[in-house]
Amino acid sequence: MTPAQLADLVRTAATEVLTTRGLDVAALPDDVGVERPRNPDHGDYSTNVAMRTAKKASVPPRDLATWLVDALGTLDGIASAEIAGPGFINLRLAADAQGAVVGDVLAAGSTYGTGDEHAARTVNLEFVSANPTGPLHLGHTRWAAVGDALGRVLAARGAKVTREYYFNDAGGQIDRFVASLVAAAEGKPTPEGGYGGAYIGEIAEKVLAAEPGALTDPDRDEVFRRIGVELMFDEIKRALHAFGTDFDVWFHEKSLHDSGAVDAAVQRLKDSGNLYFADGAWWLRSTDEGDDKDRPVIKSDGRPAYIAGDLAYYLDKRARGFDLCIYMLGADHHGYIARLRAAAAAFGDDPDTVEVLIGQLVRLFKDGQMLKMSKRAGTAVSMDDLVEFVGVDAARYSLIRSSIDSVLDLDLDILSKRSNDNPVFYVQYAHARLASLARNAADLGLEPGTAFGLLEHPREGDLIRTIGEFPAVVRSAAELREPHRVARYLETLAAAYHKFYDACRVLPMGDEEISELHRARLALCVAARQVLANGLDLLGVSAPERM
Repeated sequence: MTPAQLADLVRTAATEVLTTRGLDVAALPDDVGVERPRNPDHGDYSTNVAMRTAKKASVPPRDLATWLVDALGTLDGIASAEIAGPGFINLRLAADAQGAVVGDVLAAGSTYGTGDEHAARTVNLEFVSANPTGPLHLGHTRWAAVGDALGRVLAARGAKVTREYYFNDAGGQIDRFVASLVAAAEGKPTPEGGYGGAYIGEIAEKVLAAEPGALTDPDRDEVFRRIGVELMFDEIKRALHAFGTDFDVWFHEKSLHDSGAVDAAVQRLKDSGNLYFADGAWWLRSTDEGDDKDRPVIKSDGRPAYIAGDLAYYLDKRARGFDLCIYMLGADHHGYIARLRAAAAAFGDDPDTVEVLIGQLVRLFKDGQMLKMSKRAGTAVSMDDLVEFVGVDAARYSLIRSSIDSVLDLDLDILSKRSNDNPVFYVQYAHARLASLARNAADLGLEPGTAFGLLEHPREGDLIRTIGEFPAVVRSAAELREPHRVARYLETLAAAYHKFYDACRVLPMGDEEISELHRARLALCVAARQVLANGLDLLGVSAPERM
Protein backbone atom coordinates (compact mmCIF):
# COMPACT_ATOMS: atom_id res chain seq x y z
CA MET A 1 0.00 0.00 0.00
CA THR A 2 1.52 3.31 -1.12
CA PRO A 3 0.98 6.57 0.78
CA ALA A 4 -1.45 7.64 -1.94
CA GLN A 5 -3.45 4.41 -1.58
CA LEU A 6 -3.50 4.79 2.19
CA ALA A 7 -4.68 8.39 1.85
CA ASP A 8 -7.55 7.17 -0.35
CA LEU A 9 -8.42 4.57 2.29
CA VAL A 10 -8.45 7.23 5.03
CA ARG A 11 -10.66 9.49 2.90
CA THR A 12 -13.12 6.66 2.28
CA ALA A 13 -13.27 5.86 5.99
CA ALA A 14 -13.67 9.53 6.92
CA THR A 15 -16.45 9.96 4.37
CA GLU A 16 -18.35 7.00 5.83
CA VAL A 17 -17.89 8.26 9.40
CA LEU A 18 -19.17 11.75 8.56
CA THR A 19 -22.09 10.39 6.58
CA THR A 20 -23.10 7.91 9.29
CA ARG A 21 -23.09 10.63 11.93
CA GLY A 22 -24.98 13.12 9.78
CA LEU A 23 -22.01 15.48 9.43
CA ASP A 24 -21.04 17.51 6.36
CA VAL A 25 -18.77 15.47 4.09
CA ALA A 26 -17.70 18.72 2.41
CA ALA A 27 -15.76 19.48 5.60
CA LEU A 28 -13.10 17.00 4.48
CA PRO A 29 -10.01 18.69 2.97
CA ASP A 30 -9.24 18.03 -0.69
CA ASP A 31 -5.96 16.36 0.21
CA VAL A 32 -6.36 13.83 2.99
CA GLY A 33 -2.64 13.56 3.53
CA VAL A 34 -0.64 10.88 5.31
CA GLU A 35 3.01 11.16 6.20
CA ARG A 36 5.69 9.13 7.88
CA PRO A 37 6.35 10.13 11.51
CA ARG A 38 9.88 11.11 12.40
CA ASN A 39 9.74 8.66 15.29
CA PRO A 40 9.01 5.14 13.98
CA ASP A 41 7.57 4.27 17.42
CA HIS A 42 4.59 6.42 16.45
CA GLY A 43 3.64 4.10 13.62
CA ASP A 44 4.21 3.63 9.91
CA TYR A 45 2.14 6.68 8.93
CA SER A 46 0.14 9.43 10.59
CA THR A 47 -2.68 11.70 9.47
CA ASN A 48 -4.06 14.94 10.86
CA VAL A 49 -7.33 14.68 8.90
CA ALA A 50 -9.44 14.75 12.08
CA MET A 51 -7.87 18.02 13.23
CA ARG A 52 -8.28 19.59 9.78
CA THR A 53 -11.91 18.50 9.46
CA ALA A 54 -13.28 18.90 12.98
CA LYS A 55 -13.92 22.66 13.03
CA LYS A 56 -15.84 22.68 9.74
CA ALA A 57 -17.76 19.60 10.84
CA SER A 58 -18.54 21.25 14.23
CA VAL A 59 -17.18 18.37 16.27
CA PRO A 60 -14.24 18.11 18.75
CA PRO A 61 -11.08 16.84 17.02
CA ARG A 62 -10.51 13.94 19.42
CA ASP A 63 -14.10 12.78 19.05
CA LEU A 64 -13.73 12.70 15.28
CA ALA A 65 -10.33 11.01 15.63
CA THR A 66 -11.88 8.35 17.92
CA TRP A 67 -14.57 7.56 15.38
CA LEU A 68 -11.99 7.39 12.60
CA VAL A 69 -9.71 5.11 14.60
CA ASP A 70 -12.62 2.74 15.22
CA ALA A 71 -13.44 2.70 11.50
CA LEU A 72 -9.86 2.38 10.26
CA GLY A 73 -9.01 -0.40 12.72
CA THR A 74 -11.52 -2.72 11.02
CA LEU A 75 -10.17 -2.28 7.49
CA ASP A 76 -8.05 -4.80 5.63
CA GLY A 77 -4.43 -3.73 5.49
CA ILE A 78 -4.54 -1.68 8.71
CA ALA A 79 -2.85 -3.48 11.60
CA SER A 80 -3.62 -0.76 14.14
CA ALA A 81 -4.87 2.82 14.47
CA GLU A 82 -4.25 4.98 17.54
CA ILE A 83 -4.98 8.55 18.63
CA ALA A 84 -2.07 10.80 19.57
CA GLY A 85 -2.13 14.29 21.08
CA PRO A 86 -5.02 16.58 20.18
CA GLY A 87 -6.27 14.41 17.33
CA PHE A 88 -3.45 12.92 15.27
CA ILE A 89 -4.01 9.36 14.11
CA ASN A 90 -1.06 6.98 13.95
CA LEU A 91 -1.40 4.00 11.65
CA ARG A 92 0.44 0.72 11.29
CA LEU A 93 0.02 -1.35 8.18
CA ALA A 94 -0.30 -5.10 7.99
CA ALA A 95 2.90 -6.60 6.60
CA ASP A 96 1.19 -8.10 3.53
CA ALA A 97 -0.56 -4.81 2.68
CA GLN A 98 2.65 -2.86 3.11
CA GLY A 99 4.65 -5.39 1.12
CA ALA A 100 2.24 -5.19 -1.79
CA VAL A 101 4.23 -2.14 -2.90
CA VAL A 102 7.02 -4.54 -3.88
CA GLY A 103 4.66 -6.33 -6.24
CA ASP A 104 3.51 -3.02 -7.68
CA VAL A 105 7.10 -2.06 -8.52
CA LEU A 106 7.91 -5.44 -10.07
CA ALA A 107 4.76 -5.25 -12.22
CA ALA A 108 5.33 -1.65 -13.32
CA GLY A 109 9.06 -1.91 -13.92
CA SER A 110 10.47 1.17 -15.62
CA THR A 111 7.04 2.86 -15.53
CA TYR A 112 6.85 2.86 -11.72
CA GLY A 113 6.67 6.51 -10.66
CA THR A 114 4.90 7.71 -13.80
CA GLY A 115 1.44 9.26 -13.89
CA ASP A 116 -1.00 11.08 -16.14
CA GLU A 117 -2.11 14.15 -14.19
CA HIS A 118 -0.32 16.41 -16.72
CA ALA A 119 -1.56 14.54 -19.78
CA ALA A 120 -3.53 17.58 -20.95
CA ARG A 121 -0.41 19.78 -20.88
CA THR A 122 1.60 20.65 -23.99
CA VAL A 123 4.74 22.25 -22.63
CA ASN A 124 7.43 24.29 -24.33
CA LEU A 125 10.48 24.06 -22.07
CA GLU A 126 13.13 26.56 -23.09
CA PHE A 127 16.45 26.36 -21.30
CA VAL A 128 20.17 27.11 -21.65
CA SER A 129 19.64 29.43 -24.67
CA ALA A 130 23.15 30.85 -24.34
CA ASN A 131 24.38 33.43 -26.81
CA PRO A 132 26.45 31.73 -29.54
CA THR A 133 29.51 33.80 -28.66
CA GLY A 134 31.47 31.43 -26.43
CA PRO A 135 31.57 28.07 -24.64
CA LEU A 136 28.83 27.21 -22.17
CA HIS A 137 29.76 28.32 -18.64
CA LEU A 138 28.72 26.82 -15.29
CA GLY A 139 25.41 28.70 -15.16
CA HIS A 140 24.46 27.29 -18.57
CA THR A 141 25.64 23.87 -17.41
CA ARG A 142 23.35 23.99 -14.39
CA TRP A 143 20.41 24.75 -16.66
CA ALA A 144 21.41 21.99 -19.06
CA ALA A 145 21.22 19.48 -16.23
CA VAL A 146 18.18 20.87 -14.40
CA GLY A 147 16.22 21.66 -17.57
CA ASP A 148 16.73 18.21 -19.02
CA ALA A 149 15.73 16.60 -15.71
CA LEU A 150 12.63 18.81 -15.46
CA GLY A 151 11.63 17.79 -18.97
CA ARG A 152 11.99 14.13 -18.02
CA VAL A 153 10.00 14.58 -14.81
CA LEU A 154 7.16 16.44 -16.55
CA ALA A 155 7.03 13.79 -19.28
CA ALA A 156 6.97 11.05 -16.64
CA ARG A 157 3.79 12.56 -15.24
CA GLY A 158 2.10 12.73 -18.64
CA ALA A 159 3.00 16.12 -20.14
CA LYS A 160 3.92 16.44 -23.81
CA VAL A 161 7.24 18.28 -23.53
CA THR A 162 9.26 19.99 -26.25
CA ARG A 163 12.78 20.94 -25.21
CA GLU A 164 13.82 24.10 -27.00
CA TYR A 165 17.01 26.12 -27.30
CA TYR A 166 16.66 29.76 -28.39
CA PHE A 167 19.74 30.98 -30.23
CA ASN A 168 20.20 34.72 -29.76
CA ASP A 169 21.82 35.14 -33.16
CA ALA A 170 20.68 38.70 -33.76
CA GLY A 171 21.93 41.88 -32.15
CA GLY A 172 25.05 43.56 -30.87
CA GLN A 173 26.63 40.54 -29.17
CA ILE A 174 26.98 38.83 -32.55
CA ASP A 175 28.59 41.95 -34.01
CA ARG A 176 31.17 41.89 -31.19
CA PHE A 177 31.75 38.17 -31.72
CA VAL A 178 32.40 38.71 -35.43
CA ALA A 179 34.75 41.62 -34.74
CA SER A 180 36.67 39.40 -32.32
CA LEU A 181 37.01 36.65 -34.93
CA VAL A 182 38.25 39.09 -37.55
CA ALA A 183 40.80 40.57 -35.14
CA ALA A 184 42.08 37.10 -34.26
CA ALA A 185 42.33 36.15 -37.94
CA GLU A 186 44.37 39.32 -38.57
CA GLY A 187 46.59 38.70 -35.57
CA LYS A 188 45.30 41.80 -33.78
CA PRO A 189 44.32 42.24 -30.12
CA THR A 190 40.74 41.60 -29.03
CA PRO A 191 38.69 44.72 -29.75
CA GLU A 192 37.16 46.63 -26.85
CA GLY A 193 34.04 44.87 -25.65
CA GLY A 194 34.95 41.80 -27.69
CA TYR A 195 35.46 38.17 -26.74
CA GLY A 196 38.83 36.72 -25.76
CA GLY A 197 40.01 33.21 -25.08
CA ALA A 198 41.71 30.54 -27.14
CA TYR A 199 38.41 29.40 -28.67
CA ILE A 200 38.16 32.68 -30.67
CA GLY A 201 41.49 31.95 -32.37
CA GLU A 202 40.42 28.35 -33.02
CA ILE A 203 37.19 29.41 -34.70
CA ALA A 204 38.95 32.13 -36.70
CA GLU A 205 41.38 29.51 -38.04
CA LYS A 206 38.46 27.29 -39.04
CA VAL A 207 36.79 30.19 -40.86
CA LEU A 208 39.96 30.80 -42.85
CA ALA A 209 40.28 27.08 -43.56
CA ALA A 210 36.75 27.05 -44.97
CA GLU A 211 37.14 30.39 -46.79
CA PRO A 212 40.86 31.15 -47.38
CA GLY A 213 40.03 34.54 -48.89
CA ALA A 214 37.69 35.59 -46.09
CA LEU A 215 39.86 38.49 -44.90
CA THR A 216 39.94 40.11 -48.33
CA ASP A 217 36.35 39.32 -49.22
CA PRO A 218 34.23 42.50 -49.77
CA ASP A 219 31.69 40.90 -47.41
CA ARG A 220 34.37 39.92 -44.90
CA ASP A 221 32.26 40.43 -41.80
CA GLU A 222 29.33 38.53 -43.28
CA VAL A 223 31.61 35.58 -44.11
CA PHE A 224 32.94 35.49 -40.57
CA ARG A 225 29.42 35.88 -39.22
CA ARG A 226 27.96 33.08 -41.32
CA ILE A 227 30.72 30.54 -40.73
CA GLY A 228 31.82 31.63 -37.25
CA VAL A 229 28.35 31.63 -35.71
CA GLU A 230 27.58 28.23 -37.24
CA LEU A 231 30.83 26.83 -35.84
CA MET A 232 29.92 28.18 -32.42
CA PHE A 233 26.47 26.62 -32.72
CA ASP A 234 28.09 23.29 -33.54
CA GLU A 235 30.44 23.59 -30.56
CA ILE A 236 27.53 24.31 -28.19
CA LYS A 237 25.50 21.41 -29.59
CA ARG A 238 28.48 19.07 -29.25
CA ALA A 239 29.05 20.02 -25.62
CA LEU A 240 25.37 19.62 -24.74
CA HIS A 241 25.07 16.25 -26.44
CA ALA A 242 28.18 14.99 -24.66
CA PHE A 243 26.56 16.19 -21.42
CA GLY A 244 23.47 14.10 -22.11
CA THR A 245 21.22 17.05 -22.96
CA ASP A 246 19.57 17.14 -26.37
CA PHE A 247 16.89 19.44 -27.72
CA ASP A 248 13.86 18.87 -29.92
CA VAL A 249 13.96 22.37 -31.41
CA TRP A 250 16.84 24.76 -32.09
CA PHE A 251 15.14 28.11 -32.63
CA HIS A 252 16.97 31.09 -34.16
CA GLU A 253 16.07 34.59 -33.04
CA LYS A 254 17.23 35.89 -36.42
CA SER A 255 14.41 33.96 -38.11
CA LEU A 256 11.84 36.08 -36.28
CA HIS A 257 13.35 39.29 -37.66
CA ASP A 258 13.92 37.92 -41.16
CA SER A 259 10.37 36.56 -41.47
CA GLY A 260 8.69 39.79 -40.32
CA ALA A 261 7.29 38.06 -37.22
CA VAL A 262 8.68 40.77 -34.94
CA ASP A 263 7.07 43.58 -36.93
CA ALA A 264 3.78 41.67 -37.04
CA ALA A 265 3.75 41.06 -33.27
CA VAL A 266 4.47 44.71 -32.52
CA GLN A 267 1.80 45.88 -34.96
CA ARG A 268 -0.75 43.54 -33.40
CA LEU A 269 -0.15 45.10 -29.98
CA LYS A 270 -0.33 48.60 -31.41
CA ASP A 271 -3.63 47.80 -33.11
CA SER A 272 -5.10 46.33 -29.92
CA GLY A 273 -4.03 49.29 -27.84
CA ASN A 274 -1.71 47.20 -25.68
CA LEU A 275 1.31 49.37 -26.46
CA TYR A 276 1.37 53.06 -25.68
CA PHE A 277 3.45 55.83 -27.28
CA ALA A 278 5.53 58.16 -25.09
CA ASP A 279 8.83 60.00 -25.42
CA GLY A 280 9.16 58.93 -29.03
CA ALA A 281 9.02 55.19 -28.18
CA TRP A 282 6.40 52.43 -27.94
CA TRP A 283 6.02 50.87 -24.49
CA LEU A 284 4.59 47.68 -22.95
CA ARG A 285 2.78 48.09 -19.62
CA SER A 286 4.85 45.44 -17.88
CA THR A 287 4.23 47.17 -14.53
CA ASP A 288 0.75 45.62 -14.66
CA GLU A 289 2.45 42.27 -13.94
CA GLY A 290 4.77 43.58 -11.24
CA ASP A 291 7.70 44.90 -13.29
CA ASP A 292 9.53 47.84 -11.72
CA LYS A 293 8.96 49.94 -14.83
CA ASP A 294 7.32 49.71 -18.25
CA ARG A 295 9.58 48.42 -21.03
CA PRO A 296 10.18 49.94 -24.47
CA VAL A 297 9.34 47.66 -27.37
CA ILE A 298 10.26 50.09 -30.16
CA LYS A 299 12.95 52.55 -29.09
CA SER A 300 12.92 56.26 -29.90
CA ASP A 301 15.36 55.65 -32.78
CA GLY A 302 12.81 53.34 -34.39
CA ARG A 303 14.73 50.12 -33.75
CA PRO A 304 13.11 47.19 -31.91
CA ALA A 305 14.25 46.61 -28.33
CA TYR A 306 15.22 43.12 -27.26
CA ILE A 307 11.75 42.45 -25.86
CA ALA A 308 10.26 42.85 -29.35
CA GLY A 309 11.82 39.52 -30.28
CA ASP A 310 10.44 37.98 -27.08
CA LEU A 311 6.93 39.08 -28.10
CA ALA A 312 7.20 37.42 -31.49
CA TYR A 313 8.80 34.33 -29.98
CA TYR A 314 5.96 33.94 -27.47
CA LEU A 315 3.38 34.19 -30.26
CA ASP A 316 5.30 31.60 -32.26
CA LYS A 317 5.20 29.18 -29.34
CA ARG A 318 1.47 29.65 -28.89
CA ALA A 319 0.89 29.17 -32.61
CA ARG A 320 2.69 25.84 -32.34
CA GLY A 321 0.11 24.70 -29.80
CA PHE A 322 1.89 25.08 -26.46
CA ASP A 323 -0.42 25.88 -23.55
CA LEU A 324 2.44 26.30 -21.07
CA CYS A 325 5.67 28.11 -21.90
CA ILE A 326 8.42 27.59 -19.33
CA TYR A 327 11.47 29.82 -19.58
CA MET A 328 14.55 28.89 -17.56
CA LEU A 329 16.72 31.98 -17.15
CA GLY A 330 19.81 33.08 -15.28
CA ALA A 331 20.05 35.04 -12.05
CA ASP A 332 20.40 38.36 -13.89
CA HIS A 333 17.08 37.93 -15.73
CA HIS A 334 14.67 38.33 -12.82
CA GLY A 335 12.90 41.21 -14.56
CA TYR A 336 11.79 38.86 -17.30
CA ILE A 337 9.20 37.26 -15.03
CA ALA A 338 6.92 40.31 -15.16
CA ARG A 339 7.94 41.17 -18.72
CA LEU A 340 6.97 37.82 -20.23
CA ARG A 341 3.78 37.55 -18.20
CA ALA A 342 2.85 41.04 -19.40
CA ALA A 343 3.50 39.92 -22.98
CA ALA A 344 1.09 37.00 -22.55
CA ALA A 345 -1.57 39.27 -21.06
CA ALA A 346 -1.12 41.82 -23.86
CA PHE A 347 -1.92 39.13 -26.41
CA GLY A 348 -5.08 38.18 -24.51
CA ASP A 349 -3.69 35.08 -22.79
CA ASP A 350 -3.73 34.12 -19.14
CA PRO A 351 -0.38 35.29 -17.73
CA ASP A 352 -0.05 31.84 -16.14
CA THR A 353 0.58 30.52 -19.64
CA VAL A 354 4.10 31.75 -18.89
CA GLU A 355 6.35 30.41 -16.15
CA VAL A 356 9.82 31.84 -15.60
CA LEU A 357 12.29 29.90 -13.46
CA ILE A 358 15.33 31.80 -12.26
CA GLY A 359 18.50 29.90 -11.43
CA GLN A 360 21.27 31.11 -9.19
CA LEU A 361 25.01 31.02 -9.74
CA VAL A 362 27.38 28.06 -9.50
CA ARG A 363 30.78 28.33 -7.85
CA LEU A 364 33.50 25.71 -8.21
CA PHE A 365 36.03 24.95 -5.49
CA LYS A 366 39.19 22.84 -5.46
CA ASP A 367 41.65 22.54 -2.59
CA GLY A 368 39.56 25.13 -0.78
CA GLN A 369 40.02 27.72 -3.53
CA MET A 370 37.34 28.99 -5.90
CA LEU A 371 38.09 28.39 -9.57
CA LYS A 372 37.23 31.42 -11.70
CA MET A 373 38.80 31.06 -15.10
CA SER A 374 38.76 28.64 -18.00
CA LYS A 375 42.02 28.47 -19.94
CA ARG A 376 40.26 27.85 -23.23
CA ALA A 377 37.32 30.19 -22.78
CA GLY A 378 39.36 32.89 -21.09
CA THR A 379 36.37 33.70 -18.90
CA ALA A 380 34.23 31.61 -16.54
CA VAL A 381 34.77 27.89 -16.02
CA SER A 382 33.03 26.03 -18.84
CA MET A 383 30.83 22.94 -19.16
CA ASP A 384 33.74 21.04 -20.71
CA ASP A 385 35.95 22.01 -17.77
CA LEU A 386 33.48 20.62 -15.23
CA VAL A 387 32.97 17.38 -17.16
CA GLU A 388 36.73 16.96 -17.48
CA PHE A 389 37.10 17.41 -13.71
CA VAL A 390 34.39 14.99 -12.48
CA GLY A 391 32.63 13.29 -15.42
CA VAL A 392 29.12 13.68 -16.79
CA ASP A 393 27.24 11.74 -14.09
CA ALA A 394 28.76 13.56 -11.14
CA ALA A 395 28.39 16.91 -12.88
CA ARG A 396 24.72 16.39 -13.75
CA TYR A 397 23.75 14.93 -10.39
CA SER A 398 25.51 17.59 -8.34
CA LEU A 399 23.92 20.40 -10.37
CA ILE A 400 20.42 18.92 -10.08
CA ARG A 401 20.35 17.90 -6.41
CA SER A 402 20.03 21.45 -5.01
CA SER A 403 17.20 23.93 -5.42
CA ILE A 404 17.83 26.40 -8.23
CA ASP A 405 16.87 29.19 -5.82
CA SER A 406 20.20 28.94 -4.03
CA VAL A 407 23.76 29.69 -5.09
CA LEU A 408 25.46 26.33 -5.58
CA ASP A 409 28.97 25.60 -4.36
CA LEU A 410 30.56 22.47 -5.83
CA ASP A 411 33.64 20.95 -4.24
CA LEU A 412 35.61 19.09 -6.91
CA ASP A 413 37.57 17.20 -4.27
CA ILE A 414 34.34 15.64 -2.94
CA LEU A 415 32.84 15.00 -6.38
CA SER A 416 36.00 13.17 -7.44
CA LYS A 417 35.88 10.78 -4.48
CA ARG A 418 34.61 7.22 -4.69
CA SER A 419 33.13 7.38 -1.21
CA ASN A 420 29.85 8.01 0.58
CA ASP A 421 30.81 11.68 0.88
CA ASN A 422 30.09 11.95 -2.85
CA PRO A 423 26.26 11.92 -3.25
CA VAL A 424 26.21 10.51 -6.78
CA PHE A 425 28.63 7.74 -5.84
CA TYR A 426 26.49 6.92 -2.79
CA VAL A 427 23.36 6.47 -4.92
CA GLN A 428 25.06 4.72 -7.83
CA TYR A 429 26.89 2.39 -5.45
CA ALA A 430 23.56 1.30 -3.97
CA HIS A 431 22.38 0.34 -7.46
CA ALA A 432 25.64 -1.45 -8.28
CA ARG A 433 25.47 -3.30 -4.95
CA LEU A 434 21.94 -4.46 -5.79
CA ALA A 435 23.05 -5.57 -9.25
CA SER A 436 25.86 -7.60 -7.67
CA LEU A 437 23.39 -9.18 -5.25
CA ALA A 438 21.14 -10.15 -8.17
CA ARG A 439 24.05 -11.86 -9.93
CA ASN A 440 24.93 -13.78 -6.77
CA ALA A 441 21.29 -14.78 -6.29
CA ALA A 442 21.13 -16.07 -9.85
CA ASP A 443 24.25 -18.17 -9.24
CA LEU A 444 22.48 -19.76 -6.24
CA GLY A 445 19.25 -20.35 -8.17
CA LEU A 446 17.39 -17.90 -5.93
CA GLU A 447 14.46 -16.12 -7.58
CA PRO A 448 12.15 -13.38 -6.26
CA GLY A 449 9.07 -14.56 -4.38
CA THR A 450 5.72 -13.05 -3.48
CA ALA A 451 5.32 -13.84 0.23
CA PHE A 452 5.56 -10.16 1.10
CA GLY A 453 3.75 -10.68 4.39
CA LEU A 454 6.99 -12.20 5.71
CA LEU A 455 8.75 -8.82 5.43
CA GLU A 456 8.17 -7.79 9.03
CA HIS A 457 11.60 -6.53 10.08
CA PRO A 458 11.67 -2.77 10.85
CA ARG A 459 14.38 -2.23 8.22
CA GLU A 460 12.28 -4.07 5.65
CA GLY A 461 9.31 -1.90 6.49
CA ASP A 462 11.36 1.27 6.26
CA LEU A 463 12.70 0.30 2.84
CA ILE A 464 9.24 -0.65 1.56
CA ARG A 465 7.70 2.60 2.75
CA THR A 466 10.54 4.58 1.15
CA ILE A 467 9.98 2.77 -2.14
CA GLY A 468 6.27 3.54 -1.90
CA GLU A 469 6.95 7.27 -1.72
CA PHE A 470 8.59 7.44 -5.15
CA PRO A 471 5.47 8.20 -7.26
CA ALA A 472 4.50 11.07 -4.95
CA VAL A 473 8.05 12.45 -5.07
CA VAL A 474 8.04 12.47 -8.88
CA ARG A 475 4.59 14.03 -8.90
CA SER A 476 5.63 16.86 -6.57
CA ALA A 477 8.87 17.37 -8.52
CA ALA A 478 6.80 17.90 -11.67
CA GLU A 479 4.16 20.04 -9.99
CA LEU A 480 6.67 22.32 -8.26
CA ARG A 481 9.24 22.24 -11.12
CA GLU A 482 11.83 20.92 -8.64
CA PRO A 483 13.71 17.90 -9.98
CA HIS A 484 16.13 18.15 -7.06
CA ARG A 485 13.44 16.38 -5.02
CA VAL A 486 14.15 13.21 -7.01
CA ALA A 487 17.87 13.36 -6.25
CA ARG A 488 17.32 13.89 -2.54
CA TYR A 489 14.81 11.04 -2.49
CA LEU A 490 17.33 8.70 -4.14
CA GLU A 491 19.82 9.45 -1.37
CA THR A 492 17.15 8.57 1.22
CA LEU A 493 16.35 5.37 -0.66
CA ALA A 494 20.02 4.42 -0.90
CA ALA A 495 20.39 4.96 2.85
CA ALA A 496 17.31 2.83 3.58
CA TYR A 497 18.69 0.04 1.41
CA HIS A 498 22.15 0.07 2.98
CA LYS A 499 20.57 -0.12 6.47
CA PHE A 500 18.29 -2.95 5.36
CA TYR A 501 21.18 -4.89 3.84
CA ASP A 502 23.22 -4.58 7.05
CA ALA A 503 20.31 -5.88 9.15
CA CYS A 504 18.58 -8.44 6.92
CA ARG A 505 20.40 -11.29 5.21
CA VAL A 506 19.08 -11.83 1.68
CA LEU A 507 21.13 -14.77 0.40
CA PRO A 508 21.25 -18.20 2.11
CA MET A 509 24.54 -19.06 3.78
CA GLY A 510 26.44 -22.33 3.36
CA ASP A 511 24.08 -25.32 3.21
CA GLU A 512 21.07 -23.24 4.27
CA GLU A 513 17.99 -24.05 2.23
CA ILE A 514 16.33 -21.31 0.22
CA SER A 515 13.24 -20.10 2.05
CA GLU A 516 10.25 -17.96 1.14
CA LEU A 517 11.78 -15.20 3.26
CA HIS A 518 14.91 -15.26 1.10
CA ARG A 519 12.72 -15.00 -1.99
CA ALA A 520 10.62 -12.17 -0.54
CA ARG A 521 13.74 -10.23 0.46
CA LEU A 522 15.21 -10.71 -2.99
CA ALA A 523 11.98 -9.32 -4.49
CA LEU A 524 12.35 -6.31 -2.20
CA CYS A 525 15.91 -5.83 -3.46
CA VAL A 526 14.78 -6.08 -7.08
CA ALA A 527 12.16 -3.40 -6.37
CA ALA A 528 14.71 -1.12 -4.70
CA ARG A 529 17.07 -1.52 -7.65
CA GLN A 530 14.26 -0.72 -10.09
CA VAL A 531 13.31 2.49 -8.29
CA LEU A 532 16.93 3.62 -8.08
CA ALA A 533 17.27 3.03 -11.83
CA ASN A 534 14.01 4.87 -12.57
CA GLY A 535 15.05 7.83 -10.45
CA LEU A 536 18.53 8.08 -11.91
CA ASP A 537 17.03 7.94 -15.40
CA LEU A 538 14.83 10.93 -14.57
CA LEU A 539 18.03 12.82 -13.77
CA GLY A 540 19.83 11.65 -16.90
CA VAL A 541 22.39 9.84 -14.73
CA SER A 542 23.54 6.27 -15.38
CA ALA A 543 22.68 3.33 -13.11
CA PRO A 544 25.89 1.25 -13.20
CA GLU A 545 25.86 -2.52 -12.80
CA ARG A 546 29.40 -2.55 -11.41
CA MET A 547 31.56 0.02 -9.65
